[in-house]
Amino acid sequence: QVQLVESGGGLVQPGGSLRLSCLASGSIFAPDVMGWYRQAPGKQRELVATIINGGNTNYADYVKGRFTISRDNAKRTVYLQMNDVKPEDTAVYYCNSVILGRLYWGQGTQVTVSS
Repeated sequence: QVQLVESGGGLVQPGGSLRLSCLASGSIFAPDVMGWYRQAPGKQRELVATIINGGNTNYADYVKGRFTISRDNAKRTVYLQMNDVKPEDTAVYYCNSVILGRLYWGQGTQVTVSS
């Protein structure tokens, strides 16, 4: 049973930094794609960033230049480094992973940007 567990969320001031982590357990196969999505209250879930097994990355325009996605295949972990955060980055951040064609989601971690 594949499980994704996010960590690292919390309260951060505008302009600050935060690093999210997501551990994918329960599979002997490295995920083909890992990604971060977010959902703010009253809004649809939206893409933040994705990274494929070869290392190519994709970012939503609203986080380009501020957020960095990376992965450690040996640790089955994907990271999201969030810099220069803004109040509009406040949301529940979800990790997802595609392993052998199946999509898995984590339970989410809350990120609140406020002074």
